[in-house]
Amino acid sequence: MRHRKAGKELSRNTSHRRAMLRNMVTSLMKYDQIETTDTKAKTIRPVAEKMITLAKRGDLHARRQALSYMQDKSATHRLFDEIKDRYLDRQGGYVRIVKKGFRKGDGAPVSVIQLLAVEEEKKTKKKEKKKKAEKSSSPRPRKEKKGKAAPAGEKTPRSAEEEGKPDSSAGVAGAAKEREED
Repeated sequence: MRHRKAGKELSRNTSHRRAMLRNMVTSLMKYDQIETTDTKAKTIRPVAEKMITLAKRGDLHARRQALSYMQDKSATHRLFDEIKDRYLDRQGGYVRIVKKGFRKGDGAPVSVIQLLAVEEEKKTKKKEKKKKAEKSSSPRPRKEKKGKAAPAGEKTPRSAEEEGKPDSSAGVAGAAKEREED
């Protein structure tokens, strides 16, 4: 039975794994993005988001909890002073994992894990609002009721009959009718 076996082992014992995660989360908060393997990035994500949630709470107990986990005091202060303000309106999903490729030495899949920037979110929202405003303000082109329009230079079968020419799609039958008319 695999009860209470959640989480990745990452080929390390418990103390090594915990120290590695603490160092990586500290580096992520310090530099806003780090490069690591896919599996480590997926393991770091929930821990980093928990640290940001603690910062959003902002009280003394939350600050002490974050200080007890993160290795660098200045990174923790940066988290509570600068990073927290980016995500006050956001309900989670503070971290992005971008797949980068494969490492040259051992072929391990490598990713870049980064904190989301507020400017990107606002820019995309503004662009969407502009597109919606342009669509609603510009008149819609009316569709023709007669069907599809023929490309320039080509005649539709209907226009060919009106001119008295045989329809090319009619084939032999169209040519026979033309002979009878002559």
